[in-house]
Amino acid sequence: MPEIVTRFAPSPTGYLHIGGLRTALFNYLHARKHGGKFLLRIEDTDLARNSQDAAQAIIESFKWVGLECDGEVIYQSERFPLYASYAKKLVEEGKAYYCYMSKDELEALRESQRTQGITPRYDNRYRDFSGTPPSDVEPVIRIKAPLEGEIAFDDGVKGRICVQAKELDDFIILRSDGSPTYNFVVAIDDALMGVTDVIRGDDHTSNTPKQILIYQALGFAIPKFYHIPMILNPEGKKLSKRDGAMGVMDYKLMGYLPEALLNFLVRLGWSYEDKEIFSLQEMRELFDAKDINSSASRYNQEKFLWLNQHYIKACDDTRLEALLGEFGINLSTLQAERKSLLFSVLKDRSKTLLEFAAQIKDLQSQLESYDEKMLSKLDPAAKTLLGELALDSGFAERFHTPSASKAAQALESYLHEFAEAKGIKIGKLMPALRLALLGKPGGIGVCEALVIIGESESIKRLNALSTYTS
Repeated sequence: MPEIVTRFAPSPTGYLHIGGLRTALFNYLHARKHGGKFLLRIEDTDLARNSQDAAQAIIESFKWVGLECDGEVIYQSERFPLYASYAKKLVEEGKAYYCYMSKDELEALRESQRTQGITPRYDNRYRDFSGTPPSDVEPVIRIKAPLEGEIAFDDGVKGRICVQAKELDDFIILRSDGSPTYNFVVAIDDALMGVTDVIRGDDHTSNTPKQILIYQALGFAIPKFYHIPMILNPEGKKLSKRDGAMGVMDYKLMGYLPEALLNFLVRLGWSYEDKEIFSLQEMRELFDAKDINSSASRYNQEKFLWLNQHYIKACDDTRLEALLGEFGINLSTLQAERKSLLFSVLKDRSKTLLEFAAQIKDLQSQLESYDEKMLSKLDPAAKTLLGELALDSGFAERFHTPSASKAAQALESYLHEFAEAKGIKIGKLMPALRLALLGKPGGIGVCEALVIIGESESIKRLNALSTYTS
């Protein structure tokens, strides 16, 4: 059996979005499943619209998610002479020809066809031209498409697809300025790169018959095609930026882990039994292109967040600390026991690293104000008692319990004793403590917050609220 070779071939006219990354992932997994090669080609023939930043972002996105490519990255913009030589070869063999039709003539033809209710298309007027060519027109080169019969192929997702030859015209393969067209270069590059299997979005299905004509004209082997349906939004419409069609690296900035993104994407259009959680290694072992769904999948933000939290929980503390450092979090001075407690309580409360970092900043930041609504509902007696608690030696002693988790338990027990001794319900004291420590409702448990913030800073915050006047 020949070696499986796949490729991902984005155009750098915009940043890589998740639909493109899913296509790349499917190609990568198909190659790795069969011990083959996964190649990357940057299709930058549109020199006016290309973005060097977008091209670099594609490379960075692959590096971030861990999709390693085989061999060097191919840039089509560096291969124009190669494409021109193949176009010339086809002309010499009588499989392509120079067309001298001007833009004005072509537009007049199209307008006439539209008026007659005919689908606009080139009328082959220069297909067998043998006269003297016009001297004031730079010609294009057109392929000689078959005039009858059909172009058929077996799609790995959609099944048998047949297109009547009469539906194709003699399309341009080389423009008058010498630049090649998309379908021409794709076929040449896939053949020269040894690509055996092409997995791509189903918006390319209509391009495939044209590319097959190029393969056949040049005597190249035709690869196996898999055209995968697009990702739709929850309402079944085209995915917009609001729904999740952002650049891949935007997800990093939003606090998603790469393994969560890949796990989410692999399940958009592929499944294995009822399994939901896949490591990249498991994907490589279990993925089978024949199991790609033929119907479009829908983006599910809640599931994505659920997966991301799963991977945050599974993340070891050393890696997690390094990741949080990218969001401005510095925990180098936090004692190891308190850091471990911090991570354990926040892993259950954070769906993204951005949320994780924000909650740490709430604990680290100096309070500048208090939530007005919570402040207005505060029991005055509880507010006053914060000052007494801050001076209580028994309260301070609980911070020095050997482990951070046990310190939190000790503090909780002591706070109940303190409230009972002062004749106040614990349900009145705890909101006052929370407001003093965090300045607002919500957040982690009060006793965990006390341990993580630490004795000195906690006592400082209790005193600050006890004497606060609005």
